[in-house]
Amino acid sequence: MADATYTDGIARTVLTERRRALLFFNGFGLFAVACLFGWVWFFHLLGEIVLWPLPIQIEVDIPGDARAFRLGHMEAITQGLMLMGLAFGGRYLLLSDRMQTILMWSSLITAWLFTLPAMANTFFGTRGLAFGGGPFKPGLANDVIYLFGWPPVLAVHIMLGVIALGAWAYLRQTKDA
Repeated sequence: MADATYTDGIARTVLTERRRALLFFNGFGLFAVACLFGWVWFFHLLGEIVLWPLPIQIEVDIPGDARAFRLGHMEAITQGLMLMGLAFGGRYLLLSDRMQTILMWSSLITAWLFTLPAMANTFFGTRGLAFGGGPFKPGLANDVIYLFGWPPVLAVHIMLGVIALGAWAYLRQTKDA
């Protein structure tokens, strides 16, 4: 396949190597955050920081419940996998430079801003699903976390639309290949 196609007078290429590397790097970053969050969950369960045979034993009282820890941990893993998958699948997306930029930002906003507020809910005892708390615990933390949920809610739909357009353009371009 040629590096660029000019259907409709618009230059389109597969997702550039640098953009795919940035997506992979951010996916790995989310995996690292998931690992660190898993350590916090581990110490929350133990009620102390202890790593035998190291001579460390520090009692801690880390707030949170299993549901919230599980959600934050899995959100980071899931979003990290999504970015890594997009990095590898980017070679099958035929997009203009502008659409590639939109895809990059919508993907990063989706991945990070779905993950970090989910983790914050763990420590504040909130859900962040409704302004004012809805049926869950109300408060300033809940409302701030709820507002952080709006950008990724919009970004995920933009990201999915751009992926569909890019994949469709790639399939059309390669139908006789």
